[in-house]
Amino acid sequence: MSSGHGTRRKVGKHLNSMVAPDPEALAEIQGLFGKVRAYVKPPPGEWAVPDPNVSLRYPAEEHQQLQTLKASLNAVKNQLSDKNVQVWHQHTNSTNRAGKVIGAVRSAANAEICTQAWCKFYEILGSFSLLPEDALRDGELNTVHLCEAPGAFITALNHYMKTSEATRYCDWVWAANTLNPYHEANGGGTTIADDRLIANTLPWWFFGSDNTGNIMIQKHLLDLQAFVSNMRRVDLVTADGSFDCQENPDEQEALVASLHYCEATAALLLLSPGGSFVLKMFTLYEHSSVCLLYLLNCCFRSVAVFKPATSKAGNSEVYVVCLDYDGKEAVRPLLSKLIRNYGPSMADREALFRSSAIPESFLTQHREVCTYFHSLQVETITENLRLFEGMTVELRQRLDYIRDCVAHEYLQRFQVSFLPRSRWISRNTVSPACCSVSAGRPLGQKKQTGSFNERRELQTLSWRERVQKSCHAAWIQSHASEDRGPSCVLEGPLSVCHADSWYVVVGAALPAVRNSPFCEGGLLNHLNEAPAESAEDWSRVAPCGSCRVASPASILSEVAALSNKSPVKENTKKQCLVFGSSSDWGVCGSQIGDLELTFSAEPSVPQRRCVSLHDGDPLYQQQLLSRLASALRTLRPGDALLLPLLSALTRVAAAAVLCLHACFGSVSFRCPPPSGAVGAVLVCVGFRPDAAPRVLPILTEVQNRMSEMSGEEDSADRQVLQFVPMEELLTGGLTEFLWTMNSEIIRQKLHLLMQS
Repeated sequence: MSSGHGTRRKVGKHLNSMVAPDPEALAEIQGLFGKVRAYVKPPPGEWAVPDPNVSLRYPAEEHQQLQTLKASLNAVKNQLSDKNVQVWHQHTNSTNRAGKVIGAVRSAANAEICTQAWCKFYEILGSFSLLPEDALRDGELNTVHLCEAPGAFITALNHYMKTSEATRYCDWVWAANTLNPYHEANGGGTTIADDRLIANTLPWWFFGSDNTGNIMIQKHLLDLQAFVSNMRRVDLVTADGSFDCQENPDEQEALVASLHYCEATAALLLLSPGGSFVLKMFTLYEHSSVCLLYLLNCCFRSVAVFKPATSKAGNSEVYVVCLDYDGKEAVRPLLSKLIRNYGPSMADREALFRSSAIPESFLTQHREVCTYFHSLQVETITENLRLFEGMTVELRQRLDYIRDCVAHEYLQRFQVSFLPRSRWISRNTVSPACCSVSAGRPLGQKKQTGSFNERRELQTLSWRERVQKSCHAAWIQSHASEDRGPSCVLEGPLSVCHADSWYVVVGAALPAVRNSPFCEGGLLNHLNEAPAESAEDWSRVAPCGSCRVASPASILSEVAALSNKSPVKENTKKQCLVFGSSSDWGVCGSQIGDLELTFSAEPSVPQRRCVSLHDGDPLYQQQLLSRLASALRTLRPGDALLLPLLSALTRVAAAAVLCLHACFGSVSFRCPPPSGAVGAVLVCVGFRPDAAPRVLPILTEVQNRMSEMSGEEDSADRQVLQFVPMEELLTGGLTEFLWTMNSEIIRQKLHLLMQS
């Protein structure tokens, strides 16, 4: 903390000693913080919610002037198609007038999850009376945050509440929703992997009955209402959702329209009278956006479209800030219809309203709003294109001076002050294992590389060619040259095991494992994109003749040597339970050294057409847990276990490894297992039976639940997803172990496919 304090003083001193901006710079700075257009309501009654009986009944219409703006903007953006995205982002970061704000805030404020989203929402809080006066007067604020990962809006609001005089003593309760980063079927392009806040505050997050967190499911909307029913009222709803539209940027607005409709419907359902709503949108040219903005204007006293200074000026992002909600009663008939039509294609069906139902006075203002933000964005992109060709030293110095001034203005304007780490949200949470969650694990999203045109061309290549052009290519194609031994070891037994508080989570069945907190997303994407016919049965993939891997004999010899060091009585005969056939392990007898060998059938590799399910197959998981429970019941103190594992990408398989970690002195892995199937073998040495009685009841419960589900009508739609809380799966060295093992398993699979 001392180094952080020193940096804060240094930055603060630099900014405070700045010369006052000249008139031209001052005008530019003021303009940067004033990018807002508010709708001005005519006399009461002129803007009113149209008859619900004629809503959602007619096809969408086009507004010619708005479509002209769209075509104009896309023509300007298309000039970026040949620009390398990383080079272009570096350039636009250097020209971004607010580019130094995040660094200044981090240094001056010690902000939790201080990202661009944090700065944008703090700016919104400082620019609008977002928190209802009634709530502040009563000393109680309740907020709901939709599509919120990684949680920067929440941490920004916490910072604001804890450091502002008017809110410092206000009781604040919050709840949040987002696509569950731990549901393995949630795709990497839509799911935020950064779980620093989520992992530490899981009870406050709503993921729905299917555990996906998809807010665009009707049942989840109603369940969310029940989830926040303990709040006396809901004062603020924020919605920061979007999709990755970088491969089709021209249609970003249309692609996210249904999400915006769902977010707005949720806000209208949840908010109490007088509440506020903040909705991230983009361009507002389509009829779906026109209808949504008109509806919000009919439901709130005040609606403004705001482009924060800390939102990059060249993108289409804007925030719709709605204040003083009229309440559900004013919109109830239409709201009921919106809920009935709620879903992922909400904006793809009929239009919410006909154009003739929207007053010309609103359409005129809306066109003016769109024209204003269109001109700002075109001006920024055009300037960036011009400056991309080169900047003089004088212009670079001028830009740098403006960036310093903007950072100083941000800190002063919004009174950003220091918040001790002890007052962060993740430090206020009482959790048995929340402090080191996610430590050391990469949290970034999939990064775009090359230009838009180059990425389009990449999609036309074969899978093999795409892998060869990836950053993983050299590692994947390198042969294993020697027996490297255990690259990662779980030293045990696990000191703290809260098995008595473990519980079973059932949710949406996994059609595929598209993401995992226990491996690198890019590698998993490569594997999932592999031609299905080339990986139909991993147990029959021919080994690579140039790779030198650990032999069965060397693994058994190593286990025997480690078992001899196990701290049990010398006259106790130790055994090793081996899952697999003796022929696979190349053993004729039942002993190696002083170690007795017992062989048992290993979990069978799932024979399914969906090869991207990996260890998520319910039958495979049931067999895996059955073998694990059997071992824990039969092993004696000091015994060893060799358990083949397909992978540990899912929470169920990861929990199985945690159970072993709790019961053995050490757990390591060798890849591939001697059976020839692709995967790894877990090498568990030094059985300590103390933890087994605590672990076995939950394993029995999980197996019973799996058996029951196999006979249920919706068995194909639901499966057991978890039985150890994520707080424990993400703690200590387990995550590093799983990350290392899964990476090696995936590398091995990709290597064999590339060699075939």
